[in-house]
Amino acid sequence: MHHQRILILDYGSQVTQLIARRVREAGAYCEIHPGDVSDDFLREQQDLRGIILSGSHASAYDDEAIKVPAAVFELGVPVLGICYGMQAMALQLGGSIEGSDQREFGYAEVRAHGHTELLRDIQDFATPEGHGM
Repeated sequence: MHHQRILILDYGSQVTQLIARRVREAGAYCEIHPGDVSDDFLREQQDLRGIILSGSHASAYDDEAIKVPAAVFELGVPVLGICYGMQAMALQLGGSIEGSDQREFGYAEVRAHGHTELLRDIQDFATPEGHGM
């Protein structure tokens, strides 16, 4: 029985294995599954503490874009979307995304707002960016 179990739904990111490694280094059990797993598969998961939606080279606007399984949003666990995962989640939950003429190269500042359990230990930091939309 794993007390801190995280699922990563993989949409083709080059860094999915690195994400999983970091989750494991933080002391949580982690599994990687394809982004198009069934809703039934997700509902059968026990002791789930959170889900990470990985990035992809695709655009969430593509006609063939893989949708996030609806059950992800029904399970009542925190969901972290990274790149494509965040875009797909935003679109499916009624939000919008837009491209930028500016490419994401260099460093960006991340500011942690809120004091939820998920973000309680996160301090503001700079992170490298290396792609464009």
